Amino acid sequence: MLYKSTLALGAALSAGLAFAASAETVIKVGHGAAEAFHMHRALLKFEELVEAGSDGEIDVQIFPSSQMGPDREMIEGVQTGVLEMAIPPSSFFAGWDPAFAVIELPYMYASKDIAFDVLDSEAGDEMLARIGNQGLVGLGWLELGVRNVTNNVRPIASPEDLDGVKLRTMKVPAHVATFETLGANPTPMNFGEVYSALQQGVIDGQENPLAIITSQRFYEVQKYLSTTAHLFAVYIPVVSKPFFDGLSEEHQALVRESMAAARVYQAELVAAEDAAQLEQIRASGVEVLELTAEQRQAFADKTESVRLQYRDEVGADTFDRWVAAVNAASGM
Repeated sequence: MLYKSTLALGAALSAGLAFAASAETVIKVGHGAAEAFHMHRALLKFEELVEAGSDGEIDVQIFPSSQMGPDREMIEGVQTGVLEMAIPPSSFFAGWDPAFAVIELPYMYASKDIAFDVLDSEAGDEMLARIGNQGLVGLGWLELGVRNVTNNVRPIASPEDLDGVKLRTMKVPAHVATFETLGANPTPMNFGEVYSALQQGVIDGQENPLAIITSQRFYEVQKYLSTTAHLFAVYIPVVSKPFFDGLSEEHQALVRESMAAARVYQAELVAAEDAAQLEQIRASGVEVLELTAEQRQAFADKTESVRLQYRDEVGADTFDRWVAAVNAASGM
């Protein structure tokens, strides 16, 4: 797998070499989203701040749309030093450390604000610190978003409506377990393959935040959107630990501060665009069903077994600390 990752990265890396000559340090950053997605635009802010703050001593080069390979390969690229930075979803780290699965369990948070309160709490700091065991430095959290279901079979108003729907999911066991429990036929698939699979009818549907549904134009090949809001997902920007340790303290601080500022900028983009994206999807001809709190509760109740199952997989102490942080953020 590592050899394969190196081959996948090689061609993309060569494109940036010509720009590196004038800078003492190059930070190549890979991610899987389209350039229109808010996370990519937040990274452009990161690039701007790092390059200006270092007086040009650091050259940040961003490679979107899985140019550096799928997320797992990008993580491995950072671990081996082939790539300096990657921005994968947090759920991929569960492949190395099961504790990370707790972040993206179904219906864990009543709102996005509560989720971020937990991520910014001591429990979230402890989770980021665990990334050090993987040869990486975690630089915080960036929003992926609240995930919703689209499909070509029927509107999804209740768990029963998912029965038999062939739904693309990420290659994340907790996501697969969630949709198995809800009666769907979950089909893990690399992100870059989803549009053509929907277009060709290989799958009936997929689940993603509104910003990804619009930036990837999934609405062109889907008939129904239901705001199931089944989980909130985040990215973890990670940097190679040997590379980061080799930076000066000043540049380490600059990288951390610039990523924190990029997150603030991303939140502004998301707040400004969410409603417009739903209208864009509706205007394209997709039938939009906005679920009530009561309807969502039926999905939450149905997936309680998944959350309880992962208490054992995550580890009871870690799971209970996370749930305690959720309860504290919820005022319970």
